[in-house]
Amino acid sequence: MNSLKTDLVRIGIFYDGYYFYKVSNYYKYEHSRKSRISISGLHDYIRHEVASILKIEDIRHCQIIDAHYFKGRSSAKDMGEKVQSERIFEDILMRENIVTHYLPLRFSENNTWQEKGIDVWLALEAYELAIYKRFDVLVLVAGDGDYVPLVRKLNTLGTQVMLISWNYSYYNENGVISETKTSRQLLEEVLYPIVMNERIETDPASLIVNELFVKEKRDFFINSENVNPVENVPEEDEENCAVSTIFSLKDGFGFIKDEKRNNLFFYYNTLTNKDFADLEIGMKVKYYYEEDMERSKRDGAPRYRAYKVSVME
Repeated sequence: MNSLKTDLVRIGIFYDGYYFYKVSNYYKYEHSRKSRISISGLHDYIRHEVASILKIEDIRHCQIIDAHYFKGRSSAKDMGEKVQSERIFEDILMRENIVTHYLPLRFSENNTWQEKGIDVWLALEAYELAIYKRFDVLVLVAGDGDYVPLVRKLNTLGTQVMLISWNYSYYNENGVISETKTSRQLLEEVLYPIVMNERIETDPASLIVNELFVKEKRDFFINSENVNPVENVPEEDEENCAVSTIFSLKDGFGFIKDEKRNNLFFYYNTLTNKDFADLEIGMKVKYYYEEDMERSKRDGAPRYRAYKVSVME
């Protein structure tokens, strides 16, 4: 360990992509910060953390020599708009020199898309690269207990393992609590367990914590071509007219609280008397609704969208 204080510390990072995607969405849409996790900011945080733990004064002695991202990938044929969002994120990964590993999502028996084999692939790659590249510290961005055998194998190699994970909960669009927790066994197996939500909330104003988040404006996607406009908006039908409140706001779209129809999706360009950037959760709105046939077919159940949405003063 003493030699690490002067020699280069080689860091390898391995992302459970779906896990990181969920965490990033949480901070963007549910947390008060309303911003995604910055890849470059997280990497800087990891380097500082390794330097602090190993008592290395010059952070330049801590270098990320390899980074890998594993995730199930949507089919362009089946998923439509979601693919474009994924490709935009892939550009970010490439700019940060992260190697991407994808397997196709598979349609399960309960009519949902699921990842198969990603955790196994991540474990195999991480173990093999730990042998050949001799990481001093291998950083695992994950929370699943399925990675415990990997950590035990890495321990036998003498590779120090750092775990970057989050614990959080929130109410989703359907009013149901959605919760993410890190496996207790995984936390106990790694040498350096770091629960990031605790770090973020303990010192939220610090520079290094603020650098963990992307500096972006709320209307970034609205002023780009990333959100497709709604075409062929139907004529007003008073039988399909209702009044409710805005439940949540995303990048260029949102949801209106509607318990009968499992909450209603609406695009920014269906607003009639307000700019999307001026909307707030809880605002009272009048709207018309229709079934979204594409989403209904994809989800295997009726899904609705709102149009001609007007804010009621």
